[in-house]
Order: sequence, then C-alpha cells, then structure tokens
Amino acid sequence: MPGTDEIAEARKQGRAALDELAGKRLLAGFGIAVPRSLVMPDAAGAAAACAKLTPPLALKVVSPDILHKSDVGGVKVGLLNAGEIEKAMRMMMLRPEIARARIDGFLLEEMAPAGQEVVIGGLRDPQFGPLVMVGLGGVFVEVLADVSFRICPITRLDAEEMLDELKGAPLLRGARGRKPASREAILDALLKVGGKDGLLMTHADDIAEADINPIIVSEHAAVAVDARFLLTKA
Repeated sequence: MPGTDEIAEARKQGRAALDELAGKRLLAGFGIAVPRSLVMPDAAGAAAACAKLTPPLALKVVSPDILHKSDVGGVKVGLLNAGEIEKAMRMMMLRPEIARARIDGFLLEEMAPAGQEVVIGGLRDPQFGPLVMVGLGGVFVEVLADVSFRICPITRLDAEEMLDELKGAPLLRGARGRKPASREAILDALLKVGGKDGLLMTHADDIAEADINPIIVSEHAAVAVDARFLLTKA
C-alpha cells in the first residue's frame, strides 16, 4: 500500500506529521507528479547535489518543528549553482525560528514549469470521514477562500462539479490572457487524492489533514511542489 512505510516511520519517531520528502513520496505512490529532489544534511553536499538536478532549484528547510516553511524564511527559489545554495542555507540558519528548531536537513528540488497554482487538500471529519477540497492555490486560498469540498470517495462527476463551483474557475480556463491550466490534470489529481482508491480513502485512519499547496498546473500537466500531511493520534 503506497505510503505505509512513510507513515509507519513517522509514527515510530513520534512525529505528528510527515516531513515534506515523505509527503511527496506518498503522493508519488498514488501517481501524483512531484519534482525530482534530494535531501542534504548540510552545505557540504551542495555541489554534489546540484550536479544531480537541473536548475533552477528550490531549497527548503526540513524540520519537524516547522510546518509552514515559507513563513519563517525556510524557502529559497531560483537557485542556479552550489554557491547560491550554500549562501541560501547560511541565510536560513540565521533566521531565529530556524536556528532554534530541530533540523533534519535541506530539501533541494527542481522547480516546476510555470502555471496556475491550485490547492488540493482534505481532512478527516468525525462524522463524515475523509473530505477532499480543491481551490485556487497560493494567496488565493487565504485571501479569497475560494474552495469546494466533497465527502470521499468522489467520482469524476464530483470532481468536475467541484472545479465548476470555484469563483476563480475562469482563471483556470485562461481568463485575462493567462494560459489555461489543464482541467484533465486537475481532475486526475483530485481523483488520486479523494477517489475510491485515492490517498485519503486508503489512509483514512492515518491522515487527519492534507494540504497539497501549491500544485502547479500548466497546459499539459500538474506537479505538486509542496505537501503537508498531519497524522491522526495513534
């Protein structure tokens, strides 16, 4: 079963959430595209790591104490070489919230092609069980709260209705000169998260909350560039 090892390891370590790398392995196990990435313990491995990936690259701090990395300065994008990676690490470690946190390493990953930011998430409701959500990602989630929910498992028709309910649906279709985001790619990702054999149903007893934000959706594909999974209490 995809994700079983990652969840078991997190519970073994007494963690309340999956780290980003484990979360992306969980997504990949269900067929959701994620960027190529690797984890470095420190700056000493920057040159070797950079040689294995194609820039531009994103660097993210990995810590069980930090759930929202961008809020504490734990994310740097557009890095082109080992020198820039090493400098970004040093600057991150000067941030007070990062300096006092437990650091497991630094995630280095290839950046996804440009596209529309979408969020897919979910939560375990005490009465209804797993719920799945979709909305416009990035600042649109916090500012506009433009999201749609359904009880899992969803069908393709449910997924289509969820997208059509969004006030920002015209943006996905290419309004105001934007390139359209692949509707098929979004529907596919929604079903892989909230469908009958999807992530939320498969791990209904273990996933308390899921937040895949953003998923970058181009005209042809969708790539999950960040993911957060909170676990149920054992």
